[in-house]
Amino acid sequence: MNSPASKGLRVVVTGASGNVGTSTVQALSRDPAVASILGVVRREPEWRVPKLEWRTADLAEDQIAHLVRGADVVIHLAWLFQPTHDPALTWRSNVLGAIRVFEAVARENVPAVVYSSSVGAYSPGPKDSPVTESWPTHGWPAAAYPREKAYLERYLDGFEKANPEVRVVRLRPAFVFKWEAASAQRRLFAGPFLPGSLARPSLIPVIPDVPGLRVHAVHSADIGEAFRLAALNDVRGAFNIAADPVVDAKALARLLGARTVPVPTWAIRGAVAAGWYAHLLPASPGLLDTVLRLPIMDTTRARDELGWTPRHDGLEAIGEFLAGLRAGAGMATPPLTPDNAPTRIQEVGTGIGNRP
Repeated sequence: MNSPASKGLRVVVTGASGNVGTSTVQALSRDPAVASILGVVRREPEWRVPKLEWRTADLAEDQIAHLVRGADVVIHLAWLFQPTHDPALTWRSNVLGAIRVFEAVARENVPAVVYSSSVGAYSPGPKDSPVTESWPTHGWPAAAYPREKAYLERYLDGFEKANPEVRVVRLRPAFVFKWEAASAQRRLFAGPFLPGSLARPSLIPVIPDVPGLRVHAVHSADIGEAFRLAALNDVRGAFNIAADPVVDAKALARLLGARTVPVPTWAIRGAVAAGWYAHLLPASPGLLDTVLRLPIMDTTRARDELGWTPRHDGLEAIGEFLAGLRAGAGMATPPLTPDNAPTRIQEVGTGIGNRP
């Protein structure tokens, strides 16, 4: 890498305009060791921060070698969650696009690449004892998201062996929330028919207690800091990134002043499946199956070797998301556009769960 004392580091961030991307760019922008940031996106945002320059590209189609040329680190975050009814399209963008980025990194002799994997890459695991980074990463085969994340884990296994000179870091975040991403996440997972005003404690008297609904959450700003640390420090390998406490129905009920009601998995899955097949809900039943099987993560390595400690706990992150949902919160980037009536109408008009 270039020495910070000489000219500073040049960092390329793909997917820089999304939930994790904006937080990562903000963390990098504040670091005096970083001289410049190139944000690679599909649609150029109005949002600006110091040191940041935008470039538009389709990672699966366009020439991208020039985008990573001369970089000290490439942080690959770009990901399409939709269209959920067209897994071939998301595979092209997410898997083939990522492979093209990694190949460009090797060809252009970029010293390091930091990739955003996910807790979703993990094989089904325990809900009562945290797993380390050695837990198998074969995903859950019935949903596109974990299949794609798991495939890229296998690809990077081979990439590391073929390119030992490239420092490869894989961060595996839990569910990521912040106020500004609330509207985007509502569009991605709940669709246009969920009123943001419903995300109010007084209007949520009960929380369904579904077997297996026990997950980690983390604030987007803390994830951004984890990517900054991974990019600038001489670390390699995988790191679990999550904040305590583990979030389950009882924790959500305490947050919202509600009570829990046991609900069988088949009832929740049936409702999600009906909404998805009717194109009324963007989240697929396979994604629900994934969530109910995800293991709880041990974050010891991130704290000890990466030097990462979250500033927010998981319930704080969820509480901020709910407040953002009520406010229709967003940012001046295409993925994080604030919620309003025209955007909801557009969701319906372009096909729920169908828009890239």
